[in-house]
Amino acid sequence: MPQERNWRKSSRSTANGSGDCVEVALSQDALVRDSKNAEGEVLAFSTTAWRSLVGWIA
Repeated sequence: MPQERNWRKSSRSTANGSGDCVEVALSQDALVRDSKNAEGEVLAFSTTAWRSLVGWIA
């Protein structure tokens, strides 16, 4: 990963007891990764695409 990001996990991620969840890092884009595999693949969303996804989910 070229730059250091602040990754955030949902406060609801511990509901299933495992703590496994996706994490998101917001900056000028949105990066999403699997909390169980922090060094693995990352999905990247533009700000517009991220807002659209979150709006659709909510």
